[in-house]
Amino acid sequence: MYAIGYDIGSSSIKAAIVDLDTGKQVAVVQQPQQEMAIHAPQNGWAEQDPEVWWEHVCTATRQLLSKTGIDHKEVKGIGIAYQMHGLVMVDREGQVIRP
Repeated sequence: MYAIGYDIGSSSIKAAIVDLDTGKQVAVVQQPQQEMAIHAPQNGWAEQDPEVWWEHVCTATRQLLSKTGIDHKEVKGIGIAYQMHGLVMVDREGQVIRP
């Protein structure tokens, strides 16, 4: 059995897969390879598109599973660490309202 940990930062998404029996890291990936863009529409503001984070989480997950040959059914849990002071505003349907 395995778990995947995600570090969702403002520069990139880091993901690691861990063997739950041994507690040892099996593989780590980072998406994207270059830093994600940060938009600053006003002085003191910093915004990113949450949909871009999601795309990179999905890509990183596929990379981890492909790189290790682990079947997704063997992943029994996930953990998420998130950037400090982040806010994602969504409407009633869960759609992102703005960056």
